Amino acid sequence: MGRYTGPKERLSRREGVNLHLKGARDFSDKNGLKRKPFAPGQHGNQRKARLSNYGFQLREKQKVRRTYGLREKKMKAIYVEANRRSKVYGTDKGLELLRLLELRMDNVLYYAGLAPSRSAARQYIVHGHVNLNGKKVSTPSLELKENDSLELKKANLAPSEKLFETPEWIETKELTCKVSRLPIREEIDEGIKENLIIEFYSR
Repeated sequence: MGRYTGPKERLSRREGVNLHLKGARDFSDKNGLKRKPFAPGQHGNQRKARLSNYGFQLREKQKVRRTYGLREKKMKAIYVEANRRSKVYGTDKGLELLRLLELRMDNVLYYAGLAPSRSAARQYIVHGHVNLNGKKVSTPSLELKENDSLELKKANLAPSEKLFETPEWIETKELTCKVSRLPIREEIDEGIKENLIIEFYSR
């Protein structure tokens, strides 16, 4: 299956939460989930069906995958790597999974307020508008390390206003940002139930 090119707000309505896929629009009253707070489709406004344990796991995995703009193959690879690191370093598998998602280059650029959305951040990187530690890179999925810094080359690409607070583990200054330290669980979206994702892939 290729990249999803359909209506982005449809994905938020399907998962029942605001995935912030449309930039500033998602913070306004034009937000699709506010206008139509039910699942898309002919029967979306009817009573919700009860989900099985597998159904809850699947929906959580889909929600996270769509939030970060990942294909299924990449999402599975992230889980495998998180599982490997947790065994090697004796750390929590869920936290390793979330850190791999949070430290993606496109996600950090978005959190720093240098791109209106994660999809825009990916486009900036692919088109060569972002430097990593002073060098041009074109891989949005690159995992950043502690003290890595990003620079947006063109000021006109940055959003005119910041609609959310930058996480404490990211330092920002004008068109640059830096990963000052690794994020802890309390600084990552509390709505994500990483245990369900782990259970889904552990079947």
